[in-house]
Amino acid sequence: MSVLERAPEGEEEHSESAVPRAPWWHQITTPQVVIIGLVVLYTTYFTQRSLNIHHALGTASYDSALYDQGVWLLSRGETPFVTLMGRNLFGDHTSFILVFLVPFYWLWPSAGVLFFAQSAAIGAGALPVFLVGRTRLRSEWLALVPAAAYLLHPAVGHTNLENFHPDAFLGVFVGGALWAALDRRWKTYLVFLLLALSVKEDASLVLVPLGIWVAVKRDRRIGLATVAGCIAFMAFAMFVVMRGLIGVPTRNTWRFPFSEQDDSTIGAALRVVAKTFTDPKAVWDHLTADNRPWYLVQMTAPFAWLFFRKPWVAAISALVLFTNILSTFWYQYQIDFHYGLVAVPALSIGTVCAIAAMRDEFVVNSITVPVRSVAVGLVGVAALLTSFLWAPVPWGRTPLFYGQPNNPWANSAREIIELVPEDAVVAAHYRITPHIAHRTEIYQFPVPFRSVLYGPNGIVDGPRIPDRAERVEFIVLPIPGAGPTSFPAEDWAVVSPAFDLVEANDFWALYARDPDTPLPE
Repeated sequence: MSVLERAPEGEEEHSESAVPRAPWWHQITTPQVVIIGLVVLYTTYFTQRSLNIHHALGTASYDSALYDQGVWLLSRGETPFVTLMGRNLFGDHTSFILVFLVPFYWLWPSAGVLFFAQSAAIGAGALPVFLVGRTRLRSEWLALVPAAAYLLHPAVGHTNLENFHPDAFLGVFVGGALWAALDRRWKTYLVFLLLALSVKEDASLVLVPLGIWVAVKRDRRIGLATVAGCIAFMAFAMFVVMRGLIGVPTRNTWRFPFSEQDDSTIGAALRVVAKTFTDPKAVWDHLTADNRPWYLVQMTAPFAWLFFRKPWVAAISALVLFTNILSTFWYQYQIDFHYGLVAVPALSIGTVCAIAAMRDEFVVNSITVPVRSVAVGLVGVAALLTSFLWAPVPWGRTPLFYGQPNNPWANSAREIIELVPEDAVVAAHYRITPHIAHRTEIYQFPVPFRSVLYGPNGIVDGPRIPDRAERVEFIVLPIPGAGPTSFPAEDWAVVSPAFDLVEANDFWALYARDPDTPLPE
């Protein structure tokens, strides 16, 4: 009996003693091999592209080097205070999932661990879509199409190439939780739910709607427990962990529209609610400004909008999509960044459920139309078309940066980096920090001589940090006017009298602190 067949009601399957069970490898089907192959191919392709971009100096302090430094510190048993941003790794976001990468840093202390883990986690997000599809579409071949559509979604590919973000794990964890809930696999559901919560404090924006769906459609007790547990964890993460580490429950209050500088998180949210009733036109104007509706079109078009046939599963993503277009932060409502990934699992699986609600076929003028197969085909066409239009794929029109690791700019940087002692305190250009982040103190120049995106509140432009500035032993900067990067000339002009040139090439220079010369004020 195949994995898709069940014994007719009232009948029992033959006992194992009567019919020997075939070895597990004999039960593997061709579609299963294909989906695993697609995931492996996706992981390999995007890991290699990510590494090429990294070695070509295409990554930065935010958001590559800071995670590399934080996980490296954890792997050495040290407090993960990330000097690149001036706060504890878990005070920035409660991304406890990163602890699972620590053992890999014991064996391979490299940023490559981050990029491989990111690609593998995103690629694995296609598996829950396939599992839901093979059950509800009653065909593993048909299930391959929505699973492939997940991998081709523009938000998925762009997330994979946007430095590194723990959010990448939400693709497989949210998808896994939804698959388990659909099939009432409650122990598996709990595992995926806990894993999703460990990714980030705001994962509840998709998990609370999931809990509501579970309460309405599957099990009221489990659903309500999900909602209560996720809200409680989000409150604990923000008001206990993050506030305890950085003094505030979140640094992102400024992303709420209509908020004021001294608003708390709850205050900023309440101000939006109040504005909705007192000035709904202002809220509507905000939600429709700056091409925000186009973002929603791009997020949903890869599924040919078929999820509207039965929208309740896809609607689990609605709160995430709404908060993205509500935000004043431009990146949140652009498909090129990681904020959209968490919405893709529910849209994908919701599309499968909607297609499953259609008739198998109907007859028109003696012609049998396979409705589900046609619907799946539409999803395939939509996925290919939207990947061509907006995704970072080889056949698409989106300009691609593959990275050339051995370009002269990168090679000359490596020549300079080799001269920096492993235990030295360094301030470096943001393209250099991802390659020398394995140290307890490293700063993105002009920090600590001037605070830029630094500290618990992420100060955009602040004063010098005297105690840290005095400890800097080396500075790595680009040669002015050489290479495709900016040069902080004014900041360098202030501190340069206290540093001596050690080595320079066509693109980069290394400076060492002169102990006999005080730092200029």
